[in-house]
Amino acid sequence: MSLRPAWLLSAILLISGPAQSEDAAPAAATREVEAGDLKLTVPSTWKQQQPSNNLRLAQFQLPAVEGDKDPAELVISPPIGGTREANITRWVDQFEADGRELVMSQGKCAQGEYVLVKLTGTYKKPIGPPILRKSEPAPGYAMYGVMLSVTKDGKAAGNYFLKLTGPAKTVAASEDALRASIAADKAAETEYKLP
Repeated sequence: MSLRPAWLLSAILLISGPAQSEDAAPAAATREVEAGDLKLTVPSTWKQQQPSNNLRLAQFQLPAVEGDKDPAELVISPPIGGTREANITRWVDQFEADGRELVMSQGKCAQGEYVLVKLTGTYKKPIGPPILRKSEPAPGYAMYGVMLSVTKDGKAAGNYFLKLTGPAKTVAASEDALRASIAADKAAETEYKLP
C-alpha cells in the first residue's frame, strides 16, 4: 500500500492554506497615515491626494458605490479654533434647512474624545475659489464630520476635523471605515446634543 496519495494530499493542503468559510470575507487592506498629531488607519481604496489648500492636512477621494456617479471626499483639517458648538453649527449650515437630517453621537478612542455629526439632505456644494463663497445645491448628499480632541503625551493637542462629504450612499457605505480610521467604537457611543 503506497503512502504517496496521503502525502500528496497533505502537501496540497499545506500549499493551499487553511480552509475558509464561504461567508468569510477577506480583510480589507489598510494603511497608516499621519496628519499632524493625528494617526489614521484608512482603507487602501481611499486615494490620497495633494491637499487643495493650506487649511487641509490631508485629503482622500473615496470611490463611488454602485448607483452614485460622484466619489466622496475626506478632508482632514488641523486645529483651527472655534468651539465645538460653533464648528457643528457651521457644518449644519452647509446643508439647506428643508429636508435636512442631523444625528450626533460622542465617544472616546485612544487618541481622545470625539463628536460624530451625520448630516443628509441638500448640500451647499462649494464652487470656485473658497474666497468667493459660492455654492450650488447638491441634493442627496451627506456629510459625516468628526471633531476629535486629540491628546498626545497626556496633553491636549487640539481639535482635529475629519469631514467626509459626497453622495449619501457612498458616504453611508464608508461610515464603518471612517470610525475605524480613528479606532472608534460605535457600540460605546452616546447621543450628543448641542447645549
